[in-house]
Amino acid sequence: MRALPWIVAAAAATAGVTASLAMASVSSQTAAPVQSGVQRPLRVRDLPPGYLARGTVDGLALILPAPVKGDERYRADRRLFRATRALRNGERWRVATRDVEMEPAAMMENFSCAAGRHLAPETAPQLDRIMRRVLVDALTTNETAKRHFRRLRPFQIDRGPICQPEAQLTTSFDYPSGHTVWGWTWALVLAELVPDRATPILARGRAYGESRLVCGAHNGSAVEAGARVAAGAIAAVHGSAEFRADMDLARAELATAPMLGESARAACVANERVFAQALPGR
Repeated sequence: MRALPWIVAAAAATAGVTASLAMASVSSQTAAPVQSGVQRPLRVRDLPPGYLARGTVDGLALILPAPVKGDERYRADRRLFRATRALRNGERWRVATRDVEMEPAAMMENFSCAAGRHLAPETAPQLDRIMRRVLVDALTTNETAKRHFRRLRPFQIDRGPICQPEAQLTTSFDYPSGHTVWGWTWALVLAELVPDRATPILARGRAYGESRLVCGAHNGSAVEAGARVAAGAIAAVHGSAEFRADMDLARAELATAPMLGESARAACVANERVFAQALPGR
């Protein structure tokens, strides 16, 4: 279960926290209950610095305030969480469970169908390097808003099953969704690198964010906000000459990446049918 350590690792590295970190309990009278549980120590030695100076993009300025009890966005979040619990143990739930993983190798596998190529750190090391750096930029931008709003996750408001252990989630907050930021970051970078596959790549980014709704880990408003944060961070990263040079190298790298075979493409079509289905409650 490596997904949560990856998202915490990025925040820790960019905040200048030591590599070994235990997440403390957090409490708030109005926004959150005590966040119980201790995250296992992290030993982060391989996260490179991001392309942006810390604070370049203020995530708070990119999104609406988190919904509050009584407003329509709050009610919409409640309806969506309750309706999507019906997906438990179905095919879309299975994909959402797989999408919990955030490590670059897993993300490459998840986006291989959309890119039409076999993506892996061993065959696309330049892409792997870019995404490790952009991870720091995107999630740093997001963490400011998360800490500001301190919003409860949906299963902490309404009872219902979720697709991953609660202990992986209760040490951080809902709004905006870090997984969605990461999924859209991958989608936006890959769509630029493989423009002839932009539509399926961007659709996979959308589906990755929606997996957090299916999983029950995030509210709908948090997923929408995460997409905005990713767009803002990636727009700013394009101002880095180093990023643009790295993208040129990755573009050449992906041009020679192995294409998917016939059997793999058939499996991809099956996944695309799952992603195309409208979620209940929307």
